[in-house]
Amino acid sequence: MKLSETIDFHPKLFGALRHYSMARLKEDVIAGIVVGIVALPLAIAFGIASGVSPTIGLITAIIGGFLVSFFGGNSVQIGGPTGAFIVIVYNIIGQFGLHGLAIATFMAGVILLLMGIFRLGTVIKFIPYPIVVGFTAGIALTIFSTQINDFFGLGLRDIPGEFIPKWIMYFRNFGNVALPTLATGLVSLLIIIFTPRISKKLPGALIAIIIVTAATWIMGANFDWFHVETIGDRFGTMATDIPTPHGFELSMATINMLLPSAFTIAVLGAIESLLSATVADGVTGSHTNSNTELIGQGIANIAVPFFGGIPVTGAIARTMTNISNGGRTPVAGIVHALVLLLIFLFLMPLINYVPMACLGAVLMVVAYNMSGWRTIVGIFKAPKSDISVLIVTFLLTVIFDLTIAIEIGLLLAVVLFLRRVTENTEIKVYSEQLDVAEGTDLSQDHHEVLDVAKGVSVYEIDGPFFFGVATKFDEMMRSTIGGNKPLVRIIRMRKVSFIDATGIHNLELLIASSQKEGIHVVLSGVKSNVRESLEHAGIDRMIGSDHICDHITKAVVMANNLVKTLTDSRN
Repeated sequence: MKLSETIDFHPKLFGALRHYSMARLKEDVIAGIVVGIVALPLAIAFGIASGVSPTIGLITAIIGGFLVSFFGGNSVQIGGPTGAFIVIVYNIIGQFGLHGLAIATFMAGVILLLMGIFRLGTVIKFIPYPIVVGFTAGIALTIFSTQINDFFGLGLRDIPGEFIPKWIMYFRNFGNVALPTLATGLVSLLIIIFTPRISKKLPGALIAIIIVTAATWIMGANFDWFHVETIGDRFGTMATDIPTPHGFELSMATINMLLPSAFTIAVLGAIESLLSATVADGVTGSHTNSNTELIGQGIANIAVPFFGGIPVTGAIARTMTNISNGGRTPVAGIVHALVLLLIFLFLMPLINYVPMACLGAVLMVVAYNMSGWRTIVGIFKAPKSDISVLIVTFLLTVIFDLTIAIEIGLLLAVVLFLRRVTENTEIKVYSEQLDVAEGTDLSQDHHEVLDVAKGVSVYEIDGPFFFGVATKFDEMMRSTIGGNKPLVRIIRMRKVSFIDATGIHNLELLIASSQKEGIHVVLSGVKSNVRESLEHAGIDRMIGSDHICDHITKAVVMANNLVKTLTDSRN
């Protein structure tokens, strides 16, 4: 068997190049240049906000963006650092340093790689939307709160990482607002907001950086009282060389310590990249190979830590910019990475003059766009359970941290799924007469009514027989025990698509207790895969293989005959 047949890895780049043309190359190059320009301020801002230097933000966008486009499963996906990772990266650096971040990112890459290899791409999409919206909105508020210091020029150092203590410190120091810094931030914010009204193709963030950087440099050169902190003031002169690859030590103690953070990065990266890919598919009409996309994301996150980079994922805003400018193949994403590389090599000294307040404004707009407040308003019209999940996930993200939010969010997703499946799985009880075709497409014009003898009870399980439903069925059976006990119990399983260990265990207990009371158990409509599970557990030996019928008609005939035989023997 070929490796390609066992692993769903088919990068879109290789398929796109088979029928490539010069016209398509021209469109991809133009789109790639535009996306590279748009990605520049975001890569710098995300790097700084995450607690690393702007150089690391750009290196991540260059290497990660190239690898996501080269190995990914979406034709137009643009990869790089994103706002979603700011919170988790900042916390990891605070606890474990840059070395810990490198290990956590590498481990997250391995987890993403394994997700793709084991074909979990489609499973990730089943995470309930309120959970995704909840922690995305929480991340947005957290990002916004991290920019208050730079935007207002409060000059604070050693700001608490926790949300509430952080805002307490802000409120205590709002009297220290630096007016030149605040003016710089406000002008930047206005430029970013109003630039799309002039032309949606103009990158507002880049326009703001160019205009405001030039203006603050001129003002600072002519007025001694005008000083605004810049990237160069905080980080010193930026290096213009690609970092030499370096390794890091792994031990079981380190792996155990960083595994929760790595898992959070992997899940968040998988969700964001596949969400971005789904949005892109809706616009372009293409189809993302989810498993290949996860493998591509995994490769990118395995590689970037060796160059000091931060986590990589698909970026919705940059992907949509790519689409709107004509990009249709991964070549555009590769060009975007090359554009960033050229900027890094030849224009990096100019980055030193960019005001921190301007980057604060850029990230505030990113946070606003991430918040999805219109979606939140819509969800508040949904069932109360969805609203509760949204609020819980949001508060956990803001007040505690993203790792806890994602872990509990995934747990909530499982609980909600089980609850809804259990609620939608019906257990019906029949006696005296039974319509064979009830619950099927034939029920309106085909009626085969079976007469069920007195002493026969028919129970139908409508849905998968897993542990939640098994408990529900067990409770129903216990409630019917006592009074007039049946002589035969038929359990109709035509709609049971699978049965788990708990379902089998409960069935064994039911059969054992029924046999103890002299009650026969007959199974009806058992699907082949369910029958295989039952036989493997020895259910056929408990009740007799002839008591497992493939159709309800045979089961009712057998039950009626058993009742007649038992009644005659007693008389």
